Amino acid sequence: MYAAIVFFPLLGAAIAGLFGRVIGRRPSELVTTALLFASAALSVLAFNDVAIQGHKYIIPILPWIHSGDFAADWTVRIDTITAVMLVVVTGVSSLVHLYSIGYMHEDPHRPRFFAYLSLFTFAMLMLVTANNFLQLFFGWEGVGLASYLLIGFWYTKPSANAAAMKAFIVNRVGDFGFILGIFGIWAVFHTLDFDAVFAAAPALAGKQFIFAGHSMDILTTICLLLFVGAMGKSAQLGLHTWLPDAMEGPTPVSALIHAATMVTAGVFLVCRCSPLFEHAPAAREFVTIVGATTAFFAASVGLFQNDIKRVIAYSTCSQLGYMFAAAGVSAYGAAMFHLFTHAFFKALLFLSAGAVIHSMHHEQDMRKMGGLWKAIPFTWAMMLIGNLALTGVGIPVLHVGLAGFYSKDSIIDAAYEAHSGVATYAFVMTLLAAAMTSFYSWRQFLMTFHGRYRGQDHQHLSHSGSHTHDEPIDGAHDDQGHGHDADDHGHHAPALSEIHESPKVMLVPLALLALGAVFAGMLFNAEFIGHESRVFWNGTLGAIAGFGLEPQVEDFPAWVEVAPFVLTVIGFLIAFYYYILHPAVPKRLADRKGMLYLFLFNKWYFDELYNFLFVRPALWIGRFLWKRGDGTIIDGLGPDGVSARVLDVARGAARLQTGYVYHYALAMLLGVVALATWFMISGGVL
Repeated sequence: MYAAIVFFPLLGAAIAGLFGRVIGRRPSELVTTALLFASAALSVLAFNDVAIQGHKYIIPILPWIHSGDFAADWTVRIDTITAVMLVVVTGVSSLVHLYSIGYMHEDPHRPRFFAYLSLFTFAMLMLVTANNFLQLFFGWEGVGLASYLLIGFWYTKPSANAAAMKAFIVNRVGDFGFILGIFGIWAVFHTLDFDAVFAAAPALAGKQFIFAGHSMDILTTICLLLFVGAMGKSAQLGLHTWLPDAMEGPTPVSALIHAATMVTAGVFLVCRCSPLFEHAPAAREFVTIVGATTAFFAASVGLFQNDIKRVIAYSTCSQLGYMFAAAGVSAYGAAMFHLFTHAFFKALLFLSAGAVIHSMHHEQDMRKMGGLWKAIPFTWAMMLIGNLALTGVGIPVLHVGLAGFYSKDSIIDAAYEAHSGVATYAFVMTLLAAAMTSFYSWRQFLMTFHGRYRGQDHQHLSHSGSHTHDEPIDGAHDDQGHGHDADDHGHHAPALSEIHESPKVMLVPLALLALGAVFAGMLFNAEFIGHESRVFWNGTLGAIAGFGLEPQVEDFPAWVEVAPFVLTVIGFLIAFYYYILHPAVPKRLADRKGMLYLFLFNKWYFDELYNFLFVRPALWIGRFLWKRGDGTIIDGLGPDGVSARVLDVARGAARLQTGYVYHYALAMLLGVVALATWFMISGGVL
């Protein structure tokens, strides 16, 4: 059963990818979707058997690499943390497959698309079921490859190609650190098996090694290298720039990458390696700082984005920062809990946004929306539930709310409870991020569904929301791969009377995800972070004192419990004031082009900075080596130069062939004289 969970998606990818043209588009959709639902059903059974009943399984698949004393076999590891990831990955992926049947129905390349989706899911399942670091790395790279294929699915669209390349290259930067960490684990532990490495870790706590004349902690170095890989895959500050550009892919791809699979791989890695991180406090502090800063940074950037998908993308980046902040203060259960709940409401938000885009004839600019709740009430309700779950709406006194209320508040509480300087920084940053999350989430909701419908406004959109320098508006492209600037007067949003709900095959997944967004936190709070957590996790998370104890309200000051709720309400009120009561004010403020607005709208100028520091110098060096190094020196002195000299000699020799006998006689005489001279000089005898 457990092997089938992993290999059903691979089977679907093979059928659709190899035989899609033979069996047709609809059978390719149905086969891959059916196999994903079968895998999801088996994952639910596995969750009950492993996470609820407390069993563990190590299932060998086949011998893999054996070289000297190195051995790495392909083995499926099923424990609680794996079971949680199986439910999340297969559950969201199966619903995305179903949703894609409706969303991609006009695309002629559906077999290829569904093959890529299933391949992506297989790679992620290979990652989360790994029993050693090498197998995990192969799944890790498989996810990177599949994401490249999916983001660049519309390969005739230049922006999609650029986004796919950017995602691939930025992730390779993080993966370089990851593979160095794996090398370090092998050098220190002489094995890559999880159990052996984690069992030997306590003996190495505090041990040092010398590098470049400096004494460095062994476990801290390994954990930092592993975390660099996690930063790339989970788009943490510094290696985050690929994530918003990934919106160039189809909306189902955005939901799959941002909700439950690729971006959560980094959080899974840190939690899986928690027995190592627990003995590397400096590394955990670094994880906390990066996570908390990312939560604040991404939330601030999301404040003024106008593309409906990019707002949700920056929300993902921010929520991943929450998860890493939790892991950094040893609240691994809270990190996994937020990963679990986040999968439901973030997939719900992305797919709801896709339903809006589908209804709007592939328009993504929120400034061309408004008043849509009358035309698409079901999508409005689904987006409302997703927003309530994301912003963590609940009643603190009764400790009752939607999914995000339980998981996000538990992270804020854990940061407060840690009582360290770094944890206090995380506590403040996550509170500020919560306020900004509420603002940009309700701003997006109100701009899309309420107020006056602006789709038929044909006025030119100014720089205040449309352009960053000479770039077109973020994400303002036809979602079928044909780019259109938002300012292109030949492309207009439909009339309100033309907007209708998406087909049922797209709406059913929204309803199922909404159930998870409402009830996931309530149903599993005790297991993930409450009084049953020690039994639930069954030793798969290496945590310190305090882990597994059910948090009591009286353990925290009242203001700590109430602060997230108050900040959420403040964020909503500000959004309501600007976008419902006074909708003309935001445009006037944006038209002023204030320094803070431009700084946030241009995403803290990270892309411009990287372009200046890395991209342009790399292009200059590459062009110099191409033109001068390769063209002038290597080819000029090598094959091109030799062939050119041969041609010169041949041309010179050809000139001697004049056809006059006296020219040939003169040449023979000169040759005889030259030979005689050479013999005389060298001492020879005539």
